[in-house]
Amino acid sequence: MNDRHAALALDRADPLAARRDQFALAPDTIYLDGNSLGVPPKASAARAQAVIGGEWGEGLIRSWNTAGWFALPRHLGNKLAPLIGAAEDEVVVTDTISINLFKALSAALRVQNARDPKRRVIVSERSNFPSDLYIAQGLIEQLDRGYELRLVDDPSELPAAIREDVAVAMITHVNYRTGEMHDMRALTEHIHAQGALALWDLAHSAGAVPVDLNGVNADYAVGCTYKYLNGGPGSPGFVWVPRRNQNTFSQPLSGWWGHKSPFEMNPQYRPDDGIGRYLCGTQPIISMALVECGLDVFLQTGMPAIREKSLALTDLFIELVETRCAGLDLTLVTPREHARRGSHVSFEHPHGYEVMQALIARGVIGDYREPRVLRFGFTPLYIGYADVWDAVETLRDVLATEQWRKPEFAARGAVT
Repeated sequence: MNDRHAALALDRADPLAARRDQFALAPDTIYLDGNSLGVPPKASAARAQAVIGGEWGEGLIRSWNTAGWFALPRHLGNKLAPLIGAAEDEVVVTDTISINLFKALSAALRVQNARDPKRRVIVSERSNFPSDLYIAQGLIEQLDRGYELRLVDDPSELPAAIREDVAVAMITHVNYRTGEMHDMRALTEHIHAQGALALWDLAHSAGAVPVDLNGVNADYAVGCTYKYLNGGPGSPGFVWVPRRNQNTFSQPLSGWWGHKSPFEMNPQYRPDDGIGRYLCGTQPIISMALVECGLDVFLQTGMPAIREKSLALTDLFIELVETRCAGLDLTLVTPREHARRGSHVSFEHPHGYEVMQALIARGVIGDYREPRVLRFGFTPLYIGYADVWDAVETLRDVLATEQWRKPEFAARGAVT
């Protein structure tokens, strides 16, 4: 692409372009961080007011029944299900992704212990999101039964690492740092061929790339709603369990919302049938209500259209950075192949943190991850082709003029 006019022409022909009007995004902001926190749907503000002023303010305690609060985890789960290849009543929106991972990993280990007590290894990648590894480490310490976390340094090493002693392979579908995407079907088949269970983290997949959990015969999955699904900061995560595995699950966090009849107030825990047993405590209703606003936008389109535009945007971004920013110390770390790429693109720069702060000061918002990685996330519902052109031009100017050297851009915040 040689000029901005060509990008504008692509925007005029884009069938998803009108979706941007449903998001509260300032016209002078190019937001390339939907892989970390999505933009609020315009409907979210009104929905929050309705929940706070009407359902809570007027309905009060009655709204657990009259406003459908009690049913929200399942209701939202069923709305989310088509985006990840799940069936009805296989998903609940609840808790954080880390808590849901603890539940699912614990469940998988218990199932495997009953089948083959000799399997004592959890396999993952050293480059996995650290919280996933921390959860596995903490669970191993709690179990104290000789479990081991086996980490590989390169995705190509995973097949060899998954062998007869492995209980669970805990894999993130799209790597949070590089944007590299696994072949979920092929890897799940290999995991099962070795007698292990496949637990997938969809944090950078749900709403970004097509996922077919039932189609690939996965065993468990977790994910979040505050990234591409635009649920809001800290909005609840989700857990998926196929029907075949639901009633074999032993809940390690056996709270009252996962009880078969919670309002019997029985001192003895009896797990609910089906996906309901994956719930734990009382739900954050205001935050959960906003998740629906993000999901409703997805009901107006489909993942194939979103994926097609995502690949076009990321292709264009890579092309423009490599041509217009040539010689400016940027190194692509995201795979070029479509089958191996999620919906964000990462480049390394020796002063990545400072460069990103300079970009943010110019209204191009991405984020930074150690070491040296600038991440740019592309949410096709509100990002266009002219945004890509303008973002790259800003990046070129920041690098060519060395604006990033200003002292204020080196100051580190608590969140990068």
